[in-house]
Amino acid sequence: MSEPTMDPKYTDPDQASKIYFLPNLATALNLFCGFAAVIRCIQARFVGEDFGKSPQQLYTEAVWLILAAILFDILDGRLAKLGGRDSLFGKEFDSIADVVSFGMAPSLMVFFLILSPTQGYPFFRDIGWIIGFIYLLCVAVRLSRFNVVTHPLISESELTASKHFIGLPAPAAAGMISSLVLLLNKFDLKGYSIALPVLMLMIAFLMISPIRYPSFKYIDWTTRLNFRFFILIIVIVSILAIIREIGIVLIFLGYLFYGFFLHMRRRYRPSGEPPAQ
Repeated sequence: MSEPTMDPKYTDPDQASKIYFLPNLATALNLFCGFAAVIRCIQARFVGEDFGKSPQQLYTEAVWLILAAILFDILDGRLAKLGGRDSLFGKEFDSIADVVSFGMAPSLMVFFLILSPTQGYPFFRDIGWIIGFIYLLCVAVRLSRFNVVTHPLISESELTASKHFIGLPAPAAAGMISSLVLLLNKFDLKGYSIALPVLMLMIAFLMISPIRYPSFKYIDWTTRLNFRFFILIIVIVSILAIIREIGIVLIFLGYLFYGFFLHMRRRYRPSGEPPAQ
């Protein structure tokens, strides 16, 4: 008996490559923020005070631009889902923008801050660029893998039906790195920036790992919350807004370790115990 064939979601190239205005506008703004963050990093490294701002101020602006890119990345998916206007073009466009905003921008930021041969860390003079490239490569591989497993011609599997991402999402990885740079600049903790290359390699590994992270893709305007959980969210958001830079770091750290904790719990779960949902 022959295997059943699957009808393609898109029947012609024009249908697959349609450009829907609002979702792709959000993606374009994501790309713009990533590009502007790269420019700020270059200005901080090579222009500095001549630009009218200190390198610290320029790196801080680059961080906020990367965080803005994360918001636009979340928004484009929501707009596409809300209007039922998703396309293969939008998915590929989104991945290209993510490589710039969440791959190139954080890599250059850390390279100029700590890995550059002129920054006074002899150990990194020869391998600094390699560490930055490894992170960028893992971002590209992570995004490519996601596009493959969610392609319309791939039959639904545990990966596509799951409410989790496989591997740390690229926006979360960029948010983790950039928020730490924001914290170091805010409290003038540049002496601790030597840990950034090691952290970058760890995050790069998490992006291509089998560790599952919640995607929140099923949360929308119709999602219902019980009263206690709603109040808890409001309280947490209020506290994080007060402590700002520390709060942003805690958000990304919490997401990073939450997925790792669930992975370890699932891996070492006693036999016979049902898996955690």
